[in-house]
Amino acid sequence: MKNTALPLAALALFVTAGAAQAQSNVTLYGRLDAGFSTTTNASASKSSVTQLSSGGMNTSRWGILGSEDLGGGLKAVFNLEGGILVDTGAADGALFKRQANVGLEGAFGRVVLGRSFTTVYDFVLPYDPMAYAPFYSWATSANATGPSKYGMTTAFDNLVKYSGKTGGFSYGASYGFGEQSSSSSDSAKLSTALNYKTGPVSVLATYERINGNTIAGGARDKNTVVHLGAMYDEGPWKLQVAARDYKLDPAAANRADVRGTMYWGGVSYKTTPAITLTGVVYYQNVKNVAANVDADPVMYVARLRYALSKRTDLYLAGAYAKAKHGQLVSLSRDDAGFGDTQRGLIAGIQHRF
Repeated sequence: MKNTALPLAALALFVTAGAAQAQSNVTLYGRLDAGFSTTTNASASKSSVTQLSSGGMNTSRWGILGSEDLGGGLKAVFNLEGGILVDTGAADGALFKRQANVGLEGAFGRVVLGRSFTTVYDFVLPYDPMAYAPFYSWATSANATGPSKYGMTTAFDNLVKYSGKTGGFSYGASYGFGEQSSSSSDSAKLSTALNYKTGPVSVLATYERINGNTIAGGARDKNTVVHLGAMYDEGPWKLQVAARDYKLDPAAANRADVRGTMYWGGVSYKTTPAITLTGVVYYQNVKNVAANVDADPVMYVARLRYALSKRTDLYLAGAYAKAKHGQLVSLSRDDAGFGDTQRGLIAGIQHRF
C-alpha cells in the first residue's frame, strides 16, 4: 500500500487544483461504508463468524468525475471509479475497475467509451429496495452457494454505452466488444433497457445477451437475461417489485440448459424524514434440474436506516435465507454458505463525500 499512497495523494491534489483553475467541472467523490456483522453457517464447521465488514448498504468506493462545456449544449464527460475495502484499506479490485470511461453528452443523450456498469445494471438499480446492498441483496445475482448465480452482468469492458430520455421515457443500450479474432460475435455483450415514469408509477423492461466463444461445429454459449419491474413512489411509501428470467444455452450438445427465475418485492416507509424502514423478499426459482436438488432459495430482509445528516447514515439490517432439499444457501452473492439456512445481522455507518 505504501507504493500507491503517494500517487493517489498526488492525484487528489491534482484534482483539487484542476477544479479550481480549469473551466471544466471536476469532482472527487466517494462512499465509505463499514459495520459489525455476524453470520451463521459461515464455515465448514457450521460455526458463526463475527467481523468488521466493508460495504454494508453499498460497496465502499472513491472516484473522479468531470465535464467540460464544449459549447452549443455539448459536453465532454469522464468517470474514474475504484472500490475500497474499508476494513483493511486495500483496493477492492483493480484501481479503476468499477468505472473508467470518457464520452460526450448533449441534447441527443450521453455516449461513453471504456468500462462502465451496463445499461441493465443502471436501470434495475432503482427497482431493488436494498439498492444492491452487499448486506443483503440478491438483485444482481442469486446466493453464492448455488451451482449458478442466475444473474445479470454488472459491467462490460471495451464498452460503448448510450443513454437518453424523452418525456417520461428513459432508455439506453450498452455493447461490449468481444475483441476475438475468431468472430466479432465471440464474447460480445449487449445490454438494453426501457423505463417509463408517470406520476408516482414507474415500469421497466430490460434485455441482456452475453455470447461465449465459438467451439467446434460453430456453436457458442449464449446467455440471455430479461427483467420486468414496477415501482410506486409517493410520499413516505415506496413499493418495488421485479422479476428476472435467466437462460444459458450451452454450445455443447451434451449439456443441459441452465434456467432460473428470480422474483423480489419490497416496501420502504419513512417514519420520519430521518428514519427509513425497509422489508424485502427475494426468491429464486431454479429450473431444469433434478427435483431432489432443486434449491429454490428464499431470503427475507429487514433494514432500519437513520440519517444523521444528508451525507452520513447509521443502519441496522438482518436477513434469513433458506433452501430446499438440504442444498446450501448464502445470504451473500459473493461468500458461500455451509448449511441449508443462514442468518445474518449487520450494524454500520456510511459516509458520502
